[in-house]
Amino acid sequence: MSAPSLPQDEYEHLDAFWRAANYLAVGQLYLLSNPLLHEPLRAEHIKPRLLGHWGTVPGLTLIYAHLNRLIRQRDLDMLYVVGPGHGGAAMQAATWLEGSFSEAYPEVPRDAEGMARLCKNFSFPGGMPSHVGPEVPGSINEGGELGYSLSHAYGAVFDRPDLITTCVVADGEAETGPLATAWHGTKFLDPARDGAVLPILHLNSYKIANPTVLSRIGDEELTALLEGYGHTPYLVSGDDPQSVHRDLAATLDRAVDEIGEIQRAARDGTEHGRRRWPMIVLRTPKGWTGPEQVHGRQVEGTWRSHQIPLARPAGDADQRAALQEWMREYRPEELFDEQGRPRAVVTDAVPAGRRRMGANPAANGGVSSRLPLPDVRDYTVTLDERGGAVCSPTEVLGGFLRDVMHASQEQRNFRLFSPDELESNKLGAVYEATDRAWQAEQADVDTELAPDGRIMEILSEHTLQGWLEGYLLTGRHGLFASYEAFIHIVDSMFNQFAKWLDATRELEWRRPVPSLTYLLSSHVWQQDHNGFSHQDPGFLDHVTRKKPEIVRVYLPPDANTLLCVTDHCLRSRDLTNVIVAGKQPQPSWLDKDEAVAHCTRGVGVWEWASTATGDPDVVMACAGDAPTRETLAAVDLLRQHLPELAIRVVNVVDLMRLQPPDEHPHGLPDEEFETLFTTDSPIVFVYHGYPSLIHRLTHGRPNRDLHVRGYQEEGTTTTPFDMAVRNGIDRYGLVIDVIDHVAGLRQHAAGLRQLMLDKRIAHDVHTREHGEDLPEVRDWTWGRPQTRGTSREEGESR
Repeated sequence: MSAPSLPQDEYEHLDAFWRAANYLAVGQLYLLSNPLLHEPLRAEHIKPRLLGHWGTVPGLTLIYAHLNRLIRQRDLDMLYVVGPGHGGAAMQAATWLEGSFSEAYPEVPRDAEGMARLCKNFSFPGGMPSHVGPEVPGSINEGGELGYSLSHAYGAVFDRPDLITTCVVADGEAETGPLATAWHGTKFLDPARDGAVLPILHLNSYKIANPTVLSRIGDEELTALLEGYGHTPYLVSGDDPQSVHRDLAATLDRAVDEIGEIQRAARDGTEHGRRRWPMIVLRTPKGWTGPEQVHGRQVEGTWRSHQIPLARPAGDADQRAALQEWMREYRPEELFDEQGRPRAVVTDAVPAGRRRMGANPAANGGVSSRLPLPDVRDYTVTLDERGGAVCSPTEVLGGFLRDVMHASQEQRNFRLFSPDELESNKLGAVYEATDRAWQAEQADVDTELAPDGRIMEILSEHTLQGWLEGYLLTGRHGLFASYEAFIHIVDSMFNQFAKWLDATRELEWRRPVPSLTYLLSSHVWQQDHNGFSHQDPGFLDHVTRKKPEIVRVYLPPDANTLLCVTDHCLRSRDLTNVIVAGKQPQPSWLDKDEAVAHCTRGVGVWEWASTATGDPDVVMACAGDAPTRETLAAVDLLRQHLPELAIRVVNVVDLMRLQPPDEHPHGLPDEEFETLFTTDSPIVFVYHGYPSLIHRLTHGRPNRDLHVRGYQEEGTTTTPFDMAVRNGIDRYGLVIDVIDHVAGLRQHAAGLRQLMLDKRIAHDVHTREHGEDLPEVRDWTWGRPQTRGTSREEGESR
């Protein structure tokens, strides 16, 4: 887009800030000392290890300078999301120039001493990372793994009508699946109640070595692609600073004007329907303003500028001279005074106070508002008998979440995120409070779709997680509901977010943010329609390998405990919570007061199910709804057939209680662990997921007589109980486990053991003939006989 000439004073401010930021970025990449070049560069001024990336820096600093101009002239509330994560030097330079970096790190002031520390500490032991991570003020996107910038940008502006997030999308990043899907945010953004995202696709032609796809398809094809995503793309390109400054300034003005027009029309009701949002395609040379050639090979504008253009300046006098010439071309004497302070020509271009992008509260923990939560006890099911009040736990939870939606309507600070599975996971009650966000076309048969809906559904776990992370990091609250097997799609996104939270624990200037909470339903133990492909509880193994300070895993056994756990998670901060709960009808085991107490403890003895009054002969432990049901059914059998056996039933809600306290904040001390699980009685532990996790979490505990049953990768489209049998967590198999591991029972209870084997055979025959579980399994309730034999003697005679 061509534009009229830029006023000279604006051009000087833009160019000065840009040159100053580029100068500081080069200094961060190379310099150990002498940042103002007060003396000729010597080998001892150069870092021994050169780590970082130059190629994307000039584009990032250019955009930052121009956004400063927009913010100052229009008093905008703006975030800057950096997709090219390797541009850490650019963001640190820009925030140091505007002062927000020094406010976060007072030991790095805006003077020569602070400049020296800024340069030395970049990619240096004990210093700052090379990526745009949480340590950089104003950042909500860790660029270590590409693909999430645009979804973070959209998440940040949902329910923030005055916020504009400018998102720089790297052309390498644009090749990733998560980023490609994130363009569809235009179909979910409500111009009447949400803010706006201004994407800037920065095409500099190369990744680390190869050309990038979008830079080589031509403007016509690229424009068609971006228009198809719902944008009006404006193209700015060139390598002459003056003309690029002029064109980019005019294009940004037009884009912000269009954003304002779209929002005004939607907010005053003069226009309905979806309009194209503006975006910018910026083409500049990779490594612009850096060395044009090194040893006769072209560097600027090629992949050779991606990382360190001059690779050996400490040991190569020619390269050292080239580095000094490179830095002096920015004319640092015009930009900094003798004390290293930025001159007015630089600082006059910077917005004031919280309008600085590095100081925007929304980017540094958010202006967090309290989430109004109703009393969870008002939603609990009434329990007349153990195992009664059979219901879908997630359906019960849906009523609670519906009223959370109602209560947060005024503040609009809570959203649900689900990949087209909210109804499937029995959370449909929330539609009574709000609809699904939707800006695209609607058909007559469509339901629960509205432009202002606060339920986010798209069949992309990547996009949903990115939206939710952006929403949380700017101070709002949310819940991610998904099928258990497919949450693995965001394993790597979880990794990045967990690392982000871990890093922020050391940053006092970042405010705590609401926790990221996953609700995993449609889980491994009941996949009647889907079978083996939908059976994978391994996300819990993945989660529990992260820093213990920021991970929590909950396995509520029934509806009332699910309510208590969810209420707790929605109140928490700076954590990643994982809740696993089934959606199919389940027995209820605890009344509301018992559920509160049990979830508060995280683990406890269920005295009402136990027969031991002192030391038990066996501990029957369980974690998860299906494991709890099968454990209690096994205990019921043992109480009938071996009434003299002393059994202790232990249920685990908070999985991290199994670890010692020096390994996890929720961990049980050894003495408490021994009180529950004893020091020498055999433990038969039935777990929701892979057995190896329980062995890992309990490693080092005194009682090693531990026998864990769990998922063994055995599954198909079959009945719920057949899944239990196939994987060895069924009640009959558990009775056999007790007989095999309790001293003296093998000979004493041989008949009962044979009976349990016969029951497994009968189950197999029945399910293959009738397609459903045995009546005594299907209709079992706590305390009702499960076999024809009602005593040990009858069992042994059979």
